[in-house]
Amino acid sequence: MTVAIEARNAMFSFGKTPALRGASIAVDAGEILAIMGPSGSGKSTLLHCLAGILVPDSGEILFGGARVDSMSETERSSLRRDRFGFVFQFGQLVPELTAAENVALPLLLNGVRRTEALRKAHGWFERLGLDGMEQRRSGELSGGQAQRVALARGLVAGPEVLFADEPTGALDSLTGEQVMDLLVAAAREQGTTVILVTHEPRVAAYADREVIVRDGRVNAPDRVAS
Repeated sequence: MTVAIEARNAMFSFGKTPALRGASIAVDAGEILAIMGPSGSGKSTLLHCLAGILVPDSGEILFGGARVDSMSETERSSLRRDRFGFVFQFGQLVPELTAAENVALPLLLNGVRRTEALRKAHGWFERLGLDGMEQRRSGELSGGQAQRVALARGLVAGPEVLFADEPTGALDSLTGEQVMDLLVAAAREQGTTVILVTHEPRVAAYADREVIVRDGRVNAPDRVAS
């Protein structure tokens, strides 16, 4: 398998508080990986370093063989915009936009014409069981509906890697399972690599592989980059 993204001995501290203490992990292209661990273990920090949101204090982050940690902020922003997708715990929809506009947002930021971006966005609504909700705003959606809109926004541009940070954390069990079914099916269809942070074993069970982060280190079983 081809490695899509990896961390090599990544270290990161918030002030004097260590969050990562030499974390290493390699994720294959098309793999769905669940990162688990107790609160404060460093799992979200690891995800943010892999995504280029944070830059490790030392160590390396590689995507497609290129050093993400050595890129400028502008280069990392372009990477996040053009090649990565994101789904967060509370959806983080833009309240002033309709559901369709929220889904189209990554395409619009990439310079796609508004009519084309909205056309592509609308294609996700039937797929995710959201028919008729295109013109609703976030305050008019249930938690599960809003999270499905956020999922569509994360996948609409066909990202190479989707980063999902506790994507079911604000949902009840049944709705969370529905969102995970949709996430996995869409990712498989597009060949998207998924890196999923969760503390819930039932969510991690959807992944191809699980790793545990404890005290800022990735514990076995894992295929660590050499």
